[in-house]
Amino acid sequence: MPEAHPTACVHHHACVSLQSANYSKHTGGVSRNPLNDLAGLGDYLREQRLSHRLSLRQLSELAGISNPYLSQIERGLKRPSASVLQQLAKGLEVSAETLYVKAGILDEPPAAETTAPSVRAAIAADPALTDRQKATLIDVYESFVGDETTR
Repeated sequence: MPEAHPTACVHHHACVSLQSANYSKHTGGVSRNPLNDLAGLGDYLREQRLSHRLSLRQLSELAGISNPYLSQIERGLKRPSASVLQQLAKGLEVSAETLYVKAGILDEPPAAETTAPSVRAAIAADPALTDRQKATLIDVYESFVGDETTR
């Protein structure tokens, strides 16, 4: 029997259009990854949840999904929709795009044109930092090495 999910998007066509526009804007389209990325996604979600010191129940409440459903996602038994991934991203304070890549919905973003990674990119990519911490670190960094014309 299919599982009914309480967090379905009421205006599904609008969500799909917005998500499709964001997918194309950031990565050039929908992923070509095989649909066998569930275990990797589950492991990543579990690592993020534990690093935030959240129980399954706490994250399920933050994300607005059921505790058993979250457990099945973490164990690689269920494939979450893009909207569920977005809710989980908010609860874990990570980017939804990161979860879309982990789930195989999107391809990895293309590598930067330069070979040396930028400090800003490294801060933005660090999964251990919240969005607020990332913004603060970037602000502090830019205050030290910002554009010479602004000093």
